[in-house]
Amino acid sequence: MLQVTNVGLRFSDRKLFEDVSIKFTKGNCYGLIGANGAGKSTFLKILSGEIEQQEGQVSIGKDERIAMLKQDHFAYEEENVLQVVMMGHEQLYNVMQEKDAIYAKGEFTEEDGMRAAELEGEFAELGGWEAEGDAASLLSGLGVKEECYHKQMKDLPESEKVKVLLAQALFGNPDVLLLDEPTNGLDIQAIRWLEEFLINFENTVIVVSHDRNFLNNVCTHIADLDFEKITLYVGNYDFWYESSQLAQKMAHEENKKKEEKVKELKEFIARFSANASKSRQATSRKKLLDQITLDDIKPSSRRYPYIAFKPDREIGNDLLEVNNLSKTVNGEKVLNNVTFRMNKDDKVVLLGDDVAKTTLIQILMGELEPDEGSFKWGVTTSQSYFPKDNSAFFEENNKTLIEWLRDYSPHDESEKFLRSFLGRMLFSGDEVFKKANVLSGGEKVRAMLSRMMLSEANVLLLDNPTNHLDLESIQSLNEGLINFKGSVIFTSHDHQFIQTIANRIIEITDEGVIDREMSYEEYLDDVKKIETPTLS
Repeated sequence: MLQVTNVGLRFSDRKLFEDVSIKFTKGNCYGLIGANGAGKSTFLKILSGEIEQQEGQVSIGKDERIAMLKQDHFAYEEENVLQVVMMGHEQLYNVMQEKDAIYAKGEFTEEDGMRAAELEGEFAELGGWEAEGDAASLLSGLGVKEECYHKQMKDLPESEKVKVLLAQALFGNPDVLLLDEPTNGLDIQAIRWLEEFLINFENTVIVVSHDRNFLNNVCTHIADLDFEKITLYVGNYDFWYESSQLAQKMAHEENKKKEEKVKELKEFIARFSANASKSRQATSRKKLLDQITLDDIKPSSRRYPYIAFKPDREIGNDLLEVNNLSKTVNGEKVLNNVTFRMNKDDKVVLLGDDVAKTTLIQILMGELEPDEGSFKWGVTTSQSYFPKDNSAFFEENNKTLIEWLRDYSPHDESEKFLRSFLGRMLFSGDEVFKKANVLSGGEKVRAMLSRMMLSEANVLLLDNPTNHLDLESIQSLNEGLINFKGSVIFTSHDHQFIQTIANRIIEITDEGVIDREMSYEEYLDDVKKIETPTLS
């Protein structure tokens, strides 16, 4: 068990949290959520001992071990991959190193022999004989090929380093596992494997993630960092979100009878209990949900931006026709004979290589010319574009945010209108006078989305729009695109974002495209069937 008692921390004149007391118990997975800058990563560092709190204490059971996912991808460049994974259990790794150093000596003394015998006993007790096999099993589960196991870290691509560091955190069955954005850089197969690993993990997990589907699948509890405190809620992210919305609704309807609210709460809990998908967690979660009372649900202080795209006109019968597009980038053919036709009301997610997806969107927006082929937008369409790299819109722009946005408004909007518009996008007060070139990553994304909303386009093209956004903004953007009455082409690595928006999957392959009118989960099920054929 990991226990936090009266912990507080402040940076300069800013208080991150105060008087935080919480118990994290074995067998549970806690999703730590909070607005950007609330201190989620800092809190994990306090738990791991990397940062020392200014007040209170953190305690863990005797002989228990904490493991934390490392974020420095270049920390082990000269080390062997398998060795890096086994470094996750520091005590075991130190025993291995000392034992090997003794055996490597030219002269072996009696004292060396006695020490080696002690180390051999400790090595066996810590599971040393299974260590290399366990490390290899973790790497295999995450999709790291066997030929990489004995390479140095510097010889691996970035995507594989991420997996090795994750395997390092998981190695050795830690008593408390701290994971900060563990799905970043993982492919869907690796994410699915990690979800199953955590669902079956019998110790304590505390995870920070912007992937709502991941939080929904693995979490038994949500630890909400809000009001400089951390409050525990039973259930996954969707349950926390829906219950916080219900609490706000109740707060605004105080004149209603309490019995009616209790009835609504019971119906709400019953719906979520029935939807729990994982057997081990579902049973315990349902018991805990059934114990929730009306007073347990409290409104959140979270601020959600208002994101609503309203097209100025309907799309006619012709939307987009793409014929035999091909393009080579840096000597590599990333698009080959890409052909498809979009229909009115299509919301298409592009899957495949990231460079290929970005290249296709850039061609469709006129930023790149294809080497071969053509495309044609319908005459009734208008497009608005969210690029993966938005730096060109901000880097050398010394205008205030309100001036910056006016440049992209199709109408001569008043300052009052623009200030109100930006206020709904969480730029309040004097923030509208910030210079465009000093905005943070999240602020730039919200500014770009504001620009798109003002365009009144009926076709939206978005290349990884959830990067740099907090969960609240992702939720709002998600709902805005679900409700959008036009068509969308987008890329994303967010499972829930794709599942709830896309009605069509276009996968870019080396030979062209695979076009499917289905949901994302149906597509994943199809892929899984192909990868694991049944035995006859």
